[in-house]
Amino acid sequence: MTALHQQLGEWLGVRPPESEQDVLNLIERQLPASAINRLLTLGVTRSEVGALVIPLRTLQHRRSRREKLTVEESDRLLRLMRVLSQTESLYGSRERALAWLRRPNPRLANRSPFELLKTDAGSRIVEELLVQIDEGMFV
Repeated sequence: MTALHQQLGEWLGVRPPESEQDVLNLIERQLPASAINRLLTLGVTRSEVGALVIPLRTLQHRRSRREKLTVEESDRLLRLMRVLSQTESLYGSRERALAWLRRPNPRLANRSPFELLKTDAGSRIVEELLVQIDEGMFV
């Protein structure tokens, strides 16, 4: 089990996934709408949740009907948590991680890393940039 899996388990309040297969199972079983509350306690704002995971009106409907997030919404939530965990690990604090994720970055055509997390392709670009920063290629 990786440190990332340990952290995802803590953040979601579930048994930490042992592998990427376990992460996939979490996504496919669909996370409860309450998982959004955990994201908010990590410092992600409601507007960021609305833009990156699930529109806030849709979230209200899900909660009122006690429905789970869809597979796609669960995937986006875990993608956001994965990148936040990676960034926090690199920068040493949640505050610094969130500040970096929100700041326009010249290496991302002056878009913020958060803006790119709307898609899998954008997330891969952000994750690659984090690896490059970690390896000392860029600051």
